[in-house]
Amino acid sequence: MGNNRFRAIEISTNRTGNPVILPSFEKVSSIFGEMTFNNESMQQYLSNDTFKKVLNAINNSEKIDRTSADEIASAMKTWAISKGATHYTHWFQPLTGSSAEKHDSFFNIDDKGKAVEFFDGSSLIQQEPDASSFPNGGIRNTFEARGYTAWDPTSPAFIIEKTLCIPTIFVSYTGEALDYKAPLLKALHYLDKTATEVAQIFDPTVKRVKATLGIEQEYFLVDEALYNARPDLALTGRTLFGHASAKDQQLEDNYFGSIPERVINFMKDFEYQAYLLGIPLRTRHNEVAPNQFECAPLYEEINIAIDHNVLLMDLMGKIARRHHFRVLLHEKPYSGINGSGKHNNFSLMTDSGKNLLTPGKTPESNLKFLTFFLNIIQAVNNKNDLLRASIASASNDLRLGGNEAPPAIMSVFIGEQLTAILNAIEKSKDTIVGSTKNKKRQSLDISHIPEILLDNTDRNRTSPFAFTGNKFEFRAVGSSANSAAPMIALITMVANQLESFKNDVAKLIFKKLTKDEAISKILKKYITDTRKVRFDGNNYSTDWILKAKSRGLSNISSTPDALKAFADIDVIYMYEKAGVLSHRELEARMEIKLENYTKKIQIESRTIGDLAINHILPVAIRYQNILIENVKGLQSILPNDIWEENAKTQIQNIKDISGHITQIKLLVNEMIEARKHANRFENSHDKAKAYCNLILPFFEQIRFHTDSLELMIDDELWPLPKYRELLFIN
Repeated sequence: MGNNRFRAIEISTNRTGNPVILPSFEKVSSIFGEMTFNNESMQQYLSNDTFKKVLNAINNSEKIDRTSADEIASAMKTWAISKGATHYTHWFQPLTGSSAEKHDSFFNIDDKGKAVEFFDGSSLIQQEPDASSFPNGGIRNTFEARGYTAWDPTSPAFIIEKTLCIPTIFVSYTGEALDYKAPLLKALHYLDKTATEVAQIFDPTVKRVKATLGIEQEYFLVDEALYNARPDLALTGRTLFGHASAKDQQLEDNYFGSIPERVINFMKDFEYQAYLLGIPLRTRHNEVAPNQFECAPLYEEINIAIDHNVLLMDLMGKIARRHHFRVLLHEKPYSGINGSGKHNNFSLMTDSGKNLLTPGKTPESNLKFLTFFLNIIQAVNNKNDLLRASIASASNDLRLGGNEAPPAIMSVFIGEQLTAILNAIEKSKDTIVGSTKNKKRQSLDISHIPEILLDNTDRNRTSPFAFTGNKFEFRAVGSSANSAAPMIALITMVANQLESFKNDVAKLIFKKLTKDEAISKILKKYITDTRKVRFDGNNYSTDWILKAKSRGLSNISSTPDALKAFADIDVIYMYEKAGVLSHRELEARMEIKLENYTKKIQIESRTIGDLAINHILPVAIRYQNILIENVKGLQSILPNDIWEENAKTQIQNIKDISGHITQIKLLVNEMIEARKHANRFENSHDKAKAYCNLILPFFEQIRFHTDSLELMIDDELWPLPKYRELLFIN
């Protein structure tokens, strides 16, 4: 690193005893962002004029001219090579859900035949990766391979493994977005415009409003050797078979518990690498389930926060292998215990650094807070099904409504105090002005504990969309998802709603109402409108499911049904009016998600068949034969009356095992036939529905019999590592 702040410590952190070298450093601030071409690096390598142009591009959406791009590229190359980089890549986020990159060397031959390092503005601004093999939802034919990546200057370039990575968008030859970043940037621009216009109603000095995001990332770790011994984990990311461990999370002793040494060393390693890349990780802890953990960063502008989360997921996977772990980002890797989410904490900030969702001491009189607060809730109320569709996937379907996860009903929690305030405003005939009510204070009557100032809301861990003091926490997002997908929907919904609010206020002012009167009238209407979507109780309860149905809220449990929201005419109109996604792009995204859903269920179905027939049944038959030989042996040495009495248990075990074997074979064959039937559907939605309705039900039926056999067959013969081994790290 070029100085003495760093030293390496060699420690043994894995079962094999192989040494892993962990870095040591004085403080995070001394290394943070060292491998990113951030403002500090740009100031050092760019002229003042060009540096200002980059800042204007970031802060004011101004375009960078080609001459400046050449200077930036030259500076970026010089900086990257000084850090040991030999290659560069346009780093983008196709609709596969992960990142993609094609590496090119800085090495080139000049016109005199001399070897040189070359990287110019054209190389920085645009590349042409093959677009034919990425999901496109019918936008591109296989033979139409051309696609373009284009530099996003708002997200800093970074270096990983001697490669300069330049964040970019990815579009087709005809201009349609083939990634997550392009529509996200468009949605953010739309939100900035509408939110700024609404904020200026209260404060004319506001010039920009940006959305911020803090992403809490949950994940499981599993020992690499055990992972490799489980074909279902390796192929699908989750265990398709496995009886519950006698002990898992029922004692609730893992949550915030002491982190195992192997795990803490893994965490230190990937946190160090994250800090070098400018990812501001702040929190780490054990989650509720065994072997489940969470990390969370500081809040960042949404585009950067999502880039960092995608990068972090990739980084965690690479670092885990160094420590002989595998990271499981699947939403439900183990049956019967908590799944993993990616809680998206969303807020709105002005250019002066003020959070528009901070209630203040008197939230009932704070018109600005109430305006943004209620507009967001109204957006969720109006486009409820779109919010559900934005987090739909085969893996998240398994988590929603399960242990510790919110249900598929998209409701909003705001807390008892804010509910009381809204109720009072709704009943009042006055304009929303002047109030003396402050936050509640609570004394714990413990001498050494100071008085606590309560937030305006408690935390409701069962709610999919909860207000938590100065932000909304979207808890229904799956742990493996690219957060851009739900945030594109949410941002566009909110921006569209704010635009409607601004127009409605203008109409009422035109009708001679004062500004406060107009705003108050509209907000009172929103309070009434959003009653159906606001719920502060236990979202896990059966009562809530019945109550939600009576309110007219959807409870869409499957992805194929949820994705119908993308075809809703109001949704299409909203996206097109906002300039975020065209009808064709929206339709393509629905097609991609449906195809992805079908393929994942298909892969799981094939894996179940393979494991059941080629792994479970041979062992079951072998053990059954051992029991048969045992019974025969007893019969040969015991008198008939004694033998009949003593052999009852063994004979019953043989019958039970035989019954499970027969059922597994029958069910697997039926599942294969159902899959053949489903594959005949040409329409993507019909095929996805067929996989959902005809094939998924076999999974639990087959699992019942395999898991029953797991409890009956000799532990030494069982071919798969069991939950008690997978869930507890040694």
